[in-house]
Amino acid sequence: MASVSAAAQTPDIRVPSGRTLSLHEVLTDTRPGELWVRFRFVSEGLSQAEVDDHDRMAEDMDWLCANLVLPYLDHHELKPDRVAISFSDRPVPFGKAAPDAVQVFEAYRIEDGACIWEDY
Repeated sequence: MASVSAAAQTPDIRVPSGRTLSLHEVLTDTRPGELWVRFRFVSEGLSQAEVDDHDRMAEDMDWLCANLVLPYLDHHELKPDRVAISFSDRPVPFGKAAPDAVQVFEAYRIEDGACIWEDY
């Protein structure tokens, strides 16, 4: 697992729902035959009720993919097979269990310069 960028240098991001996120980290890893780039965000105060509002959460995730992820991938000349976007209510170390944290994850493939949601 490699960190691509220092997230601390990224300003807070306001998504369509009005939620403010901070970029916790961007990670790259290779699964068998696939490059994944993971964008991990913190949204302090994120509640389970917000996560359960699937339409609103999807709008925020899609917006991030189109407006932050695609330019980032272009800038860093990355061509991943999959992109994962996650929100959590606090920083959680990657791969560590955190049952008390509120978290949500979505995956996308990048095709013809667009984010295509992947059900995983």
